[in-house]
Amino acid sequence: MVKILLVEDDYELSDSIKEILIEIGEVTQVYDGELGLFEAESTIYDLLVLDIMLPGKNGFDILSALKQKKSALPVLVVSAKDELPNKIEGFQKGADDYLTKPFYREELLMRVKALLKRSIGLFDDATLQYGEVICNLHANSVSFREEKIPLQGKEFDLLVYFIQNAGTILTKEQIFDRIWGYNSETTLTVVEVYVSHLRKHLKGTDLENKIKTLRHVGYLLQEQSHE
Repeated sequence: MVKILLVEDDYELSDSIKEILIEIGEVTQVYDGELGLFEAESTIYDLLVLDIMLPGKNGFDILSALKQKKSALPVLVVSAKDELPNKIEGFQKGADDYLTKPFYREELLMRVKALLKRSIGLFDDATLQYGEVICNLHANSVSFREEKIPLQGKEFDLLVYFIQNAGTILTKEQIFDRIWGYNSETTLTVVEVYVSHLRKHLKGTDLENKIKTLRHVGYLLQEQSHE
């Protein structure tokens, strides 16, 4: 499931944007800059849709903070500030795209899909691949050398998250927030249980022994070898 962070202080507009984007993925709404930056830095999102005029920190402040931390989170600015200097400032501070209000529904979708395609390969052929392990994001299925691997629900989501972040350390908290969500009633130990199940399913594939446990930290899927 694609996770989109929407930081927009106009409640009505935020709801309208959410209704457009929920056909792509799960949308988390935030209405002020301080919380927006906190959420953006959590690294559990695939895309940030960001207004400029916000209470607390403004959108430019958030962009600068993310750029300083070398965040890889793609950012689409959606703002009523349509003057060229504002757009230039947005790009200079790290925005990947800039859409001015008002906008057409189709244009928002087009720009969001373009950013997701560029960042995580989505909407290309809707597959992720690690060696000969292939995840079909439309069918929620996994195969290895054309043999189906029986992954379902959270196990599938967990594998996709690992492959999307190959070579990046993921803490248990990040994984929990991404897969189960902040409001889940389960506990953090569920991460260990599902990683264990996932490893069993991946025995005999290119992913066997590739998910490393980093004690007291989290997990790391080793980057693919291109030898």
